[in-house]
This record gives sequence, C-alpha cells and structure tokens, in this order.
Amino acid sequence: MNKNNFNKRQKFVFKHFSNKSYSLFAALGKEVLIGVLSISTLSAAKAEGISTKVNLAKDSLGHQEVKLDEVIVTGSRAPLTALQSAKIVAVITKDDIHRAAAETINDVLKLATGVDVRQRGGFGVQTDISINGGTFDQITILLNGVNISNPQTGHNATDFPVALSDIERIEVLEGASARLYGTSAFSGAINIVTRSNIEQEAIKAKAEGGSFGTFMAEAGYEDGYKGKASDGWKWHVLTSGGYARSDGGTDNSDFKKGHFYANLQPFQSDYFDLNSQIGWSKQSYGANTFYSAKFNNQYENTSHAIFSLSGSLHNADNKWNITPTFYYNNFIDHFQLIRGEEGASKGENYHNLDVYGYSINAHLKWSAGTTAIGGEIRHEHILSTAYGDDLEAGAYKDIHGSERQYTKEGKRTNTSLFIEHNILIGGFTLSAGMLANKNTKLDGGFRFYPGIDLSFRPNDNWKFYASWNKALRMPTYTDLYTSNVAQQGDLNLKPEKNSTFKVGSRYRTKGFETLLSGFYSNGSDMIDWVYETEQSTKYHALNIGKLDNMGFSLDATLHLQEIWKESFITEIKAGYAFIHQKHETEQEIYRSLYALEYLRNKFTLSIDHHIWKRLSADWSLRWQQRMNGYHPYTKIDCKLLWDGGNYNLYVKADNLTCHRYYDLGSVKQPGLWLMAGGSININI
Repeated sequence: MNKNNFNKRQKFVFKHFSNKSYSLFAALGKEVLIGVLSISTLSAAKAEGISTKVNLAKDSLGHQEVKLDEVIVTGSRAPLTALQSAKIVAVITKDDIHRAAAETINDVLKLATGVDVRQRGGFGVQTDISINGGTFDQITILLNGVNISNPQTGHNATDFPVALSDIERIEVLEGASARLYGTSAFSGAINIVTRSNIEQEAIKAKAEGGSFGTFMAEAGYEDGYKGKASDGWKWHVLTSGGYARSDGGTDNSDFKKGHFYANLQPFQSDYFDLNSQIGWSKQSYGANTFYSAKFNNQYENTSHAIFSLSGSLHNADNKWNITPTFYYNNFIDHFQLIRGEEGASKGENYHNLDVYGYSINAHLKWSAGTTAIGGEIRHEHILSTAYGDDLEAGAYKDIHGSERQYTKEGKRTNTSLFIEHNILIGGFTLSAGMLANKNTKLDGGFRFYPGIDLSFRPNDNWKFYASWNKALRMPTYTDLYTSNVAQQGDLNLKPEKNSTFKVGSRYRTKGFETLLSGFYSNGSDMIDWVYETEQSTKYHALNIGKLDNMGFSLDATLHLQEIWKESFITEIKAGYAFIHQKHETEQEIYRSLYALEYLRNKFTLSIDHHIWKRLSADWSLRWQQRMNGYHPYTKIDCKLLWDGGNYNLYVKADNLTCHRYYDLGSVKQPGLWLMAGGSININI
C-alpha cells in the first residue's frame, strides 16, 4: 500500500511577494528560499527597497544563492527583471555617493568608467558629459525616467535641480538607445532616480564651506506612509532646496547657484499609481574662456524649471500596464561674451526655450512573451535674440529684466512611435524592437531605428550580453543658428546617424564581481565645431563625415567584508576604459573642438576603508589621456567621514596633489580645493 511521507519537502522560491491573506499557505510543507537582489532601472522600476549590494547567503543545501535578482531592471520598454535583462547598465548607488568626495552629480559621474566628464568650473558649473567617445549633445538626461535634456545646447544639460542627498542611484546606459528614449539617446542615457522608500517624517539639513570663499547650504523635508496589507496603498513626499556660492578657483570663475526640488507620489496601490515632480535650478557664473580662448571675461546666467505628471494603471501582478506622462521643461540662458557689456554687437544673447512632452506606454505579458507599444510627442519652442527665424517687428517679445526683445523664434515637433517584443526561454532573453520617428524640421516622413538585445545566463555567476541598435540626433539650436565673432553655425547641417554594436560579460561570486564589455559605433554625418584651416578665426559647425568609435572597458569590485567581516578595507573598485577612433572625411579640418577630442584612456581606482570607530575614508584616483593635444593627468580626491547615524561630519579634499590640468579648451582647472561640513537628519 502507498505510504505518505509527511517529512518530504519541496523547494519553493519566492520571486514575487503578495499581500493576499492566503499567500503563506503556498509555502507550507516546502523548503523556502527567499531572496531579492534589487538593481537599477532606467525605465520602469521604483526606488523603494533598491540597493545594488548583493548579500550572499547560503541556502539550507549549502549552495551560494547568487540568483537573487528578481527586481525590474532597464534595457527594454517592458519591465524585465535583472535575471532576464539583456542590457548592461552601470550603477552608482547612494552608498557610493555618500562615501565619495563629490560636490555635485557631475563629480559622481566621473566614477563611471565609460563616462567622460569635462568640467569647466567647480561645483559642476558648466559641465559637458559624454559616453563612449561621443559628444555632450549625444546623450539623454533623465530624472526619474523623464527627459530633461536641453535641445538648445548640451552645455546646459547638467543644470540639475536635485541635491545629492535626494538621489537613490544614478544609472548609465551606454550605446545607441533610440528605441528606449528617442533619438536624443544617440550614444547613451543617464537617469537620476530620487529616493522613494520613505516611511518616516524627517527634516534634513547640510552645510559646508572651504577654499576660494566657497559655501553651500541645503535643507529638506520628507514624509511617507506605507499602508498596512488591508490598506493596499502608500504615498510619499520628498522636498529639498539649496544655495551655493564661491569666488572660484581660477580667474573669472565665481558662481552662485540655487535649486529646489519636490517629488510627490500621493497614491500608489495594486491597481493605480500617481507620480509628480517639480524642480528649479539657477546659476550665474563667470565663464572665463569657456567658449572662446580669445575672450577671458565671459559671463552666463542660466535657469531650468521642470514639471512632470504621470499615472500608471495596471493589474495587481503587473501583467498589463498603461502609463501616460506629461512633462515640461523651461530653459532660460543669458550669455555675455564680455562680462558687463550689453547688446548684440558686444556678443550678448538671450534664449528662452520651452519643451512640452506627452507620452503613453503600455505593455502586456502573454504566452509568447511581453509586448510593449507606445508613443511620444515632444514640442520644442525657442525665443531668442540669436537663434531661430526672424519674427515680424510687431511680434517681438519683451525680455524680462532687460530693455531688449526676443526677435527670433524656432519651432520643431518630434513624433515617436515604438513597438517591442521580449522572449524569455530559460536563461536566454531576446529583446527586439523598433522606433519610428519624424521631425517637422526634416522631410516630414518617418525614419526607422531598429534594435536587438540578447543575453544568456548559463549559471548563477555568469551572464553574457550582445546588442545592436541604431540612432539619429537632430542638430541643436546652437549648431544651427550660432553666429558671432568666435563661432558660426550652419542651417544646412544633416542629422547625425549611427549604429552601435556592444558585447559583454558579467561575473559575480562571493566578495568579487567584474564586468567586461566592448563596443563599436559606426557614425555618419557627425557634427563637430572645427577650424577648417590654420588661418580660420571662427569655429564652424560642420558634418565632419564618418566617425567610428571602438573600445572596451573593464570594471572590477572587491567586497572584502563579504570574504572577511573583520577587514578594515570595505571595498576596492577599479575600472579601465580604452577608445580608438577612426575618422574619414572629404572636408578639410585643421582643429576639432569636441568630437575628435575623445578620451583615449581612463583609469579609476577607489578604496573605502575604516579608520576608527565611526570614522572612515574614501580615496579616489583618476588617470586619463585625452587626444588632440591634451597632456595626460592624474587626479586624487579624498573624503574623511564620521558617520554618526542621524548626523555626518566630513572633510573633502579635491585634487590632493594640486596638479593644474586642462580638461577642455584653455580652461585651467583649480588646484587643491578643501571643503568641510556636516549633515543632520531629524526624525519627527
């Protein structure tokens, strides 16, 4: 006769948690393994509970449980988990930010191996950011997945309204990403995700001061509620504001900066979410020789206002989801070629740019995989004293705070439609899709940008990636219309086009992880500002022909305390990136200002270690070699941190060796810059 074995157990793995009252009964009589590795997302994941630190635990069978990544990650229009994702994403966590000797988001991005940060002034004043040998106009900047890029010029794209303490993580997606974020994601995308795992009402404050008359202060308020299981909903609010000023570390590099940000998620439930954010940043600064070596007393005043509102309608297990979003950006730019000199003849210009975006995204999980469809309409409208077509005299617009008027206007509308399908079989993922795009400043027809991503995970430790994607970038208003004593734009510029191939592999085990990736980007009609001959006196915006970037990067992290809990060294990170460029053109070029000044070699090393009790130190070294006449340099930064739990005291040293170097043009960077300060978080 049959005999029941009451002690026989099945293994049961939790991959999704439910608030249903009967959920616990599904685990009765089974061996339960519970584990979640939360990793970043550019497109769909929320910030709550997310950390990139992997806590390796042994299950009852004695196996290392590395396969704990069941949280949604980036790389597709539809939500996929880290286990399933076919894209490579570099992540800078809030722990990295907390430890780093960084003052701004721009400083933090220098830690990413594939990112090139060319900073003209301290505290992130006028910074150019590029990825994998591209230029500063070829990336998309997102805040919680909302596009905040500046179509006037990428020079002003880094006027971020958020404080470092607001950030949960920063994600970097390398390579053409048009089918994910539209045509502006030409060589990659950077997404800043703010904190949303807030359950405690609190007030936070921070202040610091140091070299060159520098002072900064910030304050914020946050509150949140995570409902009981019977409630089925939650909400949170996050606000912050700050001010900074400095005399600057070099001649005519003084600045004043202010910002405000608020993120409100008033309702999140099993079936509907609502999310809104509003932000504003403003900075005025001496621009030294930022845009022309011939003028060493330039000045600029910029502001950036953002607003977005999105809703998400879905079922409890997110098998289907519909997400409409509205966003708005306003950019105001006041530039003087000679500080204090007014009038167009003196090189003074005003620009006022409005960007409106409307999008809807939807996905459906079914037996053949997950299908996503959607679209976006993005309208750009600029009023300017220099950019755009001439207005009729009766249509001139007054400029606030000036006796001058806007005499020019530019308009263009970008329409994007996309479709994507994802197939998952075992450890294999195929994600393929296409973006159809048209712009009113082109011929009016749709252009198509396909892409395909593959990944394979043979076991818990290894994962392999391969992808191919196409993209297009429209010229900025600066590329098209600039006309002054130092620069000349070109209304006949063609859009840039490229195809990017990328392969990589990731390995993770207890105490160690590494990522090796390589890429090849085939570009045509690339845009750069150049001197055409040795006798040229103006930089001219040109399509400089074919430009191929190819290279590889290697990142490795040693988590020593996972191997030896008593180790005084917490973590060691190292990264190296190499790029080779091939340029073919029929156009005579004597000197390049941006595209050919790529970063050939970049090496980064950071060490975080304990000193005494709550005192720790983080050391960062960066060595890089830029092409087109730049000398290699090494820069060392350090941060000493006393972590008191709800308060922190710290000292930061930027450029410990006091080495004066050039990162862009003739703008010499400051020497040693010391800052000391503290922060406090008070629960109410």
